[in-house]
Amino acid sequence: MRMVMHERFGGPEVLELRDVDEPHAGPGEVRIRVEAVALNPVDWKIFTGGPAAASRGLEPPLGVGNDIAGTVDEVGDGVDGWAVGDRVFGSARTRALQDRTVVDSRAERLARIPDGLDPGVAASLVVAGRTAWDAVEQLVERAGDTIFVHGAAGGVGQLAVQLAERRGARVIGSASERNHALLRRLGAEPIAYGEGLADRLLGMLPLDACFDCADGAGVAAALEAGVVIERCIAIAAKGAHGARGVSTDLASTGALDELAALAASGELEVAIDGRYPLEEFATAYRRLMTGHVPGKLILDLVPRSPDLLVE
Repeated sequence: MRMVMHERFGGPEVLELRDVDEPHAGPGEVRIRVEAVALNPVDWKIFTGGPAAASRGLEPPLGVGNDIAGTVDEVGDGVDGWAVGDRVFGSARTRALQDRTVVDSRAERLARIPDGLDPGVAASLVVAGRTAWDAVEQLVERAGDTIFVHGAAGGVGQLAVQLAERRGARVIGSASERNHALLRRLGAEPIAYGEGLADRLLGMLPLDACFDCADGAGVAAALEAGVVIERCIAIAAKGAHGARGVSTDLASTGALDELAALAASGELEVAIDGRYPLEEFATAYRRLMTGHVPGKLILDLVPRSPDLLVE
């Protein structure tokens, strides 16, 4: 089978597509025929080395990626609740970009793909969806709260805007002006980011919480607007101005089930900014590493119709 892996830390140039033996499901495990993988910044933060790899105790040789969607094709002894043919999505840290991957059904998040939900969309909900879900759950304490989402036009930010609005919050979202119409459609009041952000935010009080999906400037502006640091979360600029990161229950799949149901019904819009065949993994990661992708990037391991693939 095909597998993207790396023998040393570095940029996309260290990644290789190799033919390797297929893995098999052991006790408590299921094997998944991977159809689509959603890319995340943490993927490249791991394969380039540094804190993201060190904090997880990861050293090459390693595979790549995390967010998968596909079909169970092998079930190990002692597995309850999963059967061959089940359509699933979930986590396979450093084991995503490969035709078949094995997941410990007891320790890693795995949920069912609802009928009609595109596997690329399902995969996009694993890290981005759970991050947005957990941040909103922790920051929006009651209907009527006002939450500021900094970097609201990105993949996580767009989901957070919609989830906060569903909880009855007033949502302010920062983005470049070209994305303001998008934010209004999703339910946010848009403001421009960049110089003068704090002054613009002060003109939109009251403000209760801040979810910073970008560079930490959102937390700084929110603090100037009177938000207490305990109600600030930063994910890209972790620890910015003392803000905490998002706290996620890795053992729970309930949020994934609810996110998938919302996406399948059309109540939650998941922005896909580009789709590539597996062979174009390096191109996709180079694009992701620019930091300016307004949505998710997908690698399709099972061929899809040409109009869904990026040239």
